[in-house]
Amino acid sequence: MNSNERALNLIGLAQRANKLISGEDLVLKSIRSNQAKLVLIASNASDNARKQFLNKCEYYNIPIVNQFSREQLSHALGKDRTVCALTDGGFVQSLQKLL
Repeated sequence: MNSNERALNLIGLAQRANKLISGEDLVLKSIRSNQAKLVLIASNASDNARKQFLNKCEYYNIPIVNQFSREQLSHALGKDRTVCALTDGGFVQSLQKLL
């Protein structure tokens, strides 16, 4: 199992542990309220979406990862998603080690 697969498994685990927020509106809200610790956006997300989240994350100083495709993120989460945010520092640290 490579580190990308392990990272995707960790994302799925974070969701099951209720430490992950997905969906554009909820993620934006979590960024504004400083709940989001790390944002994942699909590498094949629309230019508008990518620009919106890059700007928000830069402004609020939140790391952003875009190395997974929409298909990979959706598969890890078990539902069709382009963007999600980790809300737990422990999961963020583990994910950053894998990436």
